[in-house]
Amino acid sequence: MSLHADTHMGRLELRVRDMPGMLAYYTEGVGLEPLADEPGALTLGHGGTPIVRLTESRELRPSRRSDAGLFHTAVLYAELPALAATLVRMYERYPHTYAGTGDHLVSQAFYFTDPEGNGVELYHDRPRDQWQWHGDQVQMATLYIDPAEFVSTHLAGVDPTALPPTQAELGHVHLQVGDIASAKAFYVDALGFDQTAALGGSALFVAAGGYHHHMAMNVWNSAGAGPRQNTLGMGVVDILVPTVDELGKADERLRFAGHRPTFDGRTLTVLDPWRNEIRLAVG
Repeated sequence: MSLHADTHMGRLELRVRDMPGMLAYYTEGVGLEPLADEPGALTLGHGGTPIVRLTESRELRPSRRSDAGLFHTAVLYAELPALAATLVRMYERYPHTYAGTGDHLVSQAFYFTDPEGNGVELYHDRPRDQWQWHGDQVQMATLYIDPAEFVSTHLAGVDPTALPPTQAELGHVHLQVGDIASAKAFYVDALGFDQTAALGGSALFVAAGGYHHHMAMNVWNSAGAGPRQNTLGMGVVDILVPTVDELGKADERLRFAGHRPTFDGRTLTVLDPWRNEIRLAVG
């Protein structure tokens, strides 16, 4: 049984050492807005939609490049001019964090690495009727996008200061894992996502409701990685489902597969095979 078609991503927690520096990057660079302030933590997003929660964790050590954990956080923009304007701001203020581009056929993406080494993807989806499916697998690729041409195309004749408020959300979360077979057993067979694409034994893409991917896992840097230690970087990954009944179904699937989720009737929390904390809630 799969996760409900209305399942989508909530917010991603990042455990950070330099709160002022990371806050500046995600607000002045990425352009997220503060939504909720609490002792030692700040939730950022757009239009009231949470995307990232920064949690100050100065006592933790950085993760290694080969560790399991976060590959990138992916912010999905509803409108191309808003994405283009964000790229201009990033290139002006944080050009050294630029990491590349990718036309994935289903989307157009631009990649960065934040000051503490966390990957960041800023992207826009092409209309769903332009996605190509082969059975239940979506066709994706990684083709080059000229950033300057993209910006000039989508900001031509546009005053960036006059754009409407940005609409964006957490589109997907991409993980580094130790092996793809274990990732599929957890995220597809137990948690309930559908597999939407795979690159042999090196990467897996999963989603609910026919999206191209809500989560992805790869072993490009992390093949053979074991369970995570308590490090900086990704904390809790929030996934939102439409009803409490869906939480109960996920709880049953996970327990049947041998996992030990915590379910209090409102939220369900479980650790994946690499001790990444996944939390499901109604939203």
